[in-house]
Amino acid sequence: MVKNDPFVNATKQVNDACDILGIKDKELREYLAMPNKVLRVKIPVKMDNGKIRIFTGFRSQHNNDRGPYKGGIRYFNPEGGVEYMEREVMALSSWMTWKCAIVDIPLGGGKGGIYVNPKTEKISDGELERLTRGFAYKISEIIGPGKDIPAPDVYTTGREMTQIMDTFSKLNGNVYSPGVITGKPISMGGSLARNVATGLGAAYTVREAAKVLKLSLKGAKVVLQGFGNASTFAGEYLEKMGAKVIGVSDSKGSISIPKGAKVSAILAHKEKKGSVVGFPGSTKISTEALLTTKCDILVPGALENQIDAKIAKNLKCKIIAEAANGPTLPEADPIIYQKKILVIPDILANSGGVCISYLEWVQNNMGYYWTFDEVANKMEKNITKGFKDAYEMSKKHKVDMRKAAMALAVSRVVEAFNQKGIWP
Repeated sequence: MVKNDPFVNATKQVNDACDILGIKDKELREYLAMPNKVLRVKIPVKMDNGKIRIFTGFRSQHNNDRGPYKGGIRYFNPEGGVEYMEREVMALSSWMTWKCAIVDIPLGGGKGGIYVNPKTEKISDGELERLTRGFAYKISEIIGPGKDIPAPDVYTTGREMTQIMDTFSKLNGNVYSPGVITGKPISMGGSLARNVATGLGAAYTVREAAKVLKLSLKGAKVVLQGFGNASTFAGEYLEKMGAKVIGVSDSKGSISIPKGAKVSAILAHKEKKGSVVGFPGSTKISTEALLTTKCDILVPGALENQIDAKIAKNLKCKIIAEAANGPTLPEADPIIYQKKILVIPDILANSGGVCISYLEWVQNNMGYYWTFDEVANKMEKNITKGFKDAYEMSKKHKVDMRKAAMALAVSRVVEAFNQKGIWP
């Protein structure tokens, strides 16, 4: 048994959605919850010292009823070990299925990775490339532009994606295949707007949430937990919409900025000092104090499991936009719903990345590339429609946005499954 099994949580969410939709068939529920395939591979790598080290890698393909599998490849070593990572990628592949369905892009859910942490282990660039290409070789039979399209995730970048693409192309007769993977550098067929996608998408969903709450974004107060890619770009785009940031945090600490500050100024301070702590005009506060700061918009963009029942009771915001994956514990959801705080769940709020990945894949397949504004506008249409559809579902069934988004996604996958039928 895996402790704190994430796949158990993913399965519960599917069953909750089925309850809302009135799906009672146990076999259909199991079909919707379980991955279609989970591949576990051994990757022998010759290290720089001449010794052979065996790595373990995974690729979980959850559902492809609406299109090819899609999802990241992470290089990580969670505390639960290899067995935990297997369950983790299974859960993440499930969430990718629902994320794609919510924003109505024709892809399914996949996820994968290697049990290794390149940030804490002494692994050279050469060793990492041999590991990446070895993993690509092991999963080459199950990926492809029409089968399964991986992307970057934790501790992987465009460099690893390019190496996987190159390995796949060489294994297939040197046929140039940019559509086998997304998240590539622009020079290798990547898409414009990819670097801002998650934050920009989150800002779009906040804008839509503000509309239904009749909340003006002009002067709206924003708190950003985490100061990585997603949160910083979410903050910058919300600034452009008229909001102001009054609190931020990073791995070194949290700060309150009552008068507000430009994200660019905070970022410049962080780059110079190594942390947001110490920013002029700010006061250092605890994580709990940051999350419970009185504001209009809270953007949890750091780690999972940040908002528990205790913090939920003390929240003083109107909108929560989950830029991070799983920042809110299940125990907190009913409390937040009762407080009438509108939660934009992670599978919607941070779906900008997969929207742009989809558009990169489309551009690769047709050999024609759009401008930044064209890509951003196409993503905006998908995400805003996803928000509106989920919000209508929440009102129809009188449930919170997390349950509504899941129910919407499951209904779309079930519709595709029923259309296809069973064969043979």
